Amino acid sequence: MTPQKPNPPVTVEKFYLARRQELELRLVAGERGLGRVIREPAVNRPGLLLAGFRKYFAEHRVQVFGNAEMHYLRSLPPVARAARYAEFFATRVPCAVFCRGGKPDPEFQRQAEAAGVPVFRCPMVTMKFINRATLVLEELSAPRLRVHGSMVDIRGIGVLIMGEPGVGKSECAIGLVERGYSLVADDTTLVRLNAGRELIGTSPEVGRNFMEVRGIGLVDVPAMFGVKGIRTEKRVDLIVTLKVWEPRAEMERVGEEMETKTILGVAVPHMTIPILPGRDVARLVEVAALHMKLRVLGYNPARALNEALIASMQARPGA
Repeated sequence: MTPQKPNPPVTVEKFYLARRQELELRLVAGERGLGRVIREPAVNRPGLLLAGFRKYFAEHRVQVFGNAEMHYLRSLPPVARAARYAEFFATRVPCAVFCRGGKPDPEFQRQAEAAGVPVFRCPMVTMKFINRATLVLEELSAPRLRVHGSMVDIRGIGVLIMGEPGVGKSECAIGLVERGYSLVADDTTLVRLNAGRELIGTSPEVGRNFMEVRGIGLVDVPAMFGVKGIRTEKRVDLIVTLKVWEPRAEMERVGEEMETKTILGVAVPHMTIPILPGRDVARLVEVAALHMKLRVLGYNPARALNEALIASMQARPGA
């Protein structure tokens, strides 16, 4: 597992290019300031600042102008309006977005160019843009980790398959895809922490949809198995570690208590499957995922058997 590194800063350019079509952004001024950093992954409406109250102004956030801000600015005399603009651009705002198709006036654009602050237009209603932009900013700033392992979606259970190089992770994954399940990532999985509580796995863009199988080479998954054989991202619900069988090693036999493995501060259920010649590893991983699904639904086979044994002993005469 690659050690966690600090996330690169989220710049206005990264925010703009990451979801340009989804957010429907169009740059109208301040292009030279696209490298400005968004230090807080959130949005802010600068109404109070425009009215003259600067204290507690969230200047590190994306600034959104809605109908209220635009109508208020149009109500001001030109000299007062220019002074409000000067106060706005004297702060360290990363960028400004005019929603509902609003267009900043020439004075706003002139001061934006002078300050090097990017200004965008967006046709969405203000609250819709705020909701979408907040999700995009949270995703871009979420902690990330590169994990050496493959990931497959098995009936809604995201399984991260880990193990030493050459143990058969890719072969196991392709066996599961052949059974009708979906590949998320092969060999390297990018994991990000979503909303501080769940892990989302995806594949690096370079090499996405391809698998490397020793002895065969590269396999184009959608070309060979159809588009159902791939999935862009999935929550990590279970980690399976493939390990070469060691006769004296202790292995779980009952499974009443689930082991966990911690990634980015989140404890994920974990199972270790020993590898032996002739074992259908893909089938075992499939069973592990289905077993996990039962546990998610509240059924624990080991506990159920234990309770049945206790009930049987209590029912015996003289027990």
